[in-house]
Amino acid sequence: MKALVTGITGQTGSYLAELLLSKGYEVGGFIRRSSTSNYSRIDHIIKDVRIFSGDLCDQTSVDRAIDGFKPDEVYNLAAQSFVPTSWDQPVYTADANAIGVLRFLDSIRTYKPDTKFLQSSTSEMFGKVREIPQTEKTPFYPRSPYGVAKVFGYWITVNYRESYDLFACNSICFNMESPRRGSEFVTKKIVEAVARIKKGDQTELRLGNLDSKRDWGFAGDYANAMWLMLQQELSDDYVIGSEETHSIREFCEIAFSRVGLDYRDFVVIDPKFFRPAEVDILLSDSTKARTVLGWKRTQSFIDLVHTMVDSEMDK
Repeated sequence: MKALVTGITGQTGSYLAELLLSKGYEVGGFIRRSSTSNYSRIDHIIKDVRIFSGDLCDQTSVDRAIDGFKPDEVYNLAAQSFVPTSWDQPVYTADANAIGVLRFLDSIRTYKPDTKFLQSSTSEMFGKVREIPQTEKTPFYPRSPYGVAKVFGYWITVNYRESYDLFACNSICFNMESPRRGSEFVTKKIVEAVARIKKGDQTELRLGNLDSKRDWGFAGDYANAMWLMLQQELSDDYVIGSEETHSIREFCEIAFSRVGLDYRDFVVIDPKFFRPAEVDILLSDSTKARTVLGWKRTQSFIDLVHTMVDSEMDK
């Protein structure tokens, strides 16, 4: 079996690549060229991965990867993935996160229509939530250019599945976290600050809305769910989450207490970190994934926070 992973150098892409290699796949990584190497998350497996230079915004490179590698499975995890950046670069975010999905789907339809495709969708599509918890049937109400672009990616995946009989799935993943999380995301920002404050290299941590609530889970567990989706007889869409919601305040409390500190002594609320349109609460209902896929998570919320803090302290 051959699998192409876009976003392989990212957090979840690296866990997915490890999983696929452990199952005997030939793995290809679709990677955007950069003047500096960004292979830190896959350095330990890079010799086992075939690299394809490409960009979601470039149809030619997408076609070359699909027609040249002829993958049995494609996992599209690449994206402009940082919500605040989508306000600064809305057009690029739309091109990569929306039209980029279409480029891959149309390339598969043209060059290898038996390829199974997974689109990494997001809980940010629910935005100003219409119901709590959110299921596969909950209406979308995105609150950022990122979320809006991801809604297009979701529906074009459904459209190509129904119009061209492609095997195409959406993994509607809630917040995926791990020690490999990017430093720009709030969870990693918190645990990095905890380590620096404990060491004496930092005196405060500035954050936005501490009462914003999210559904956080381990990225490695979610990578496993993605693989399970493409092993089913029929393609479908699945919500993947922890089925728990916790505030950023709770995250701070657990992270700081892990090293014997009180977050209230160091966290400062800074209005510049508030979003133009806030997403107040996200909470998954993963019943379908648990019953149909047999999927389950391996880390609790507290274990996840502790793992992230411990990793930063080790560094």
